[in-house]
Amino acid sequence: MAHFAEIDNNNKVIRVVVACNQDIANNGGEQSQQAAKAFEKVLPLSENGVKWVQTSYNNNFRKQYAGNGMYYDENKDKFLLPQPYPSWTLDLNDDWKAPVPRPNIFTKPNSDELIVLPIKWDETNQRWLSDNGQYVWNTLTNSWDLV
Repeated sequence: MAHFAEIDNNNKVIRVVVACNQDIANNGGEQSQQAAKAFEKVLPLSENGVKWVQTSYNNNFRKQYAGNGMYYDENKDKFLLPQPYPSWTLDLNDDWKAPVPRPNIFTKPNSDELIVLPIKWDETNQRWLSDNGQYVWNTLTNSWDLV
């Protein structure tokens, strides 16, 4: 099965649909503009759609499978997640990274007990917190401190 993402005028993905592989093969093949235009005749664009772009369910091309709310970067020919926070930047793999690396230690201070709650990014203070806000990641000691 082939898949196409409908893109709006801001390059945002507004829906992803399934297409027939044979239709793709008969109209220019994988990732071709010709196949995308032919698919538009099979399934017309919605009111906000401006074009169809093929996406790979197995992440074989265009970085990753498109999903609603993602963006299509025409220059890179990739589907990208939206920027989670203003301070985050894309790395060389086009993945969003925080200005402070995500901790990989999940134990409480002075303990071997795991912090079982998820962690979250605190954009205002540019730091990582335990989801309940009880602990803050200390970049100098590479450990969690009680708030």
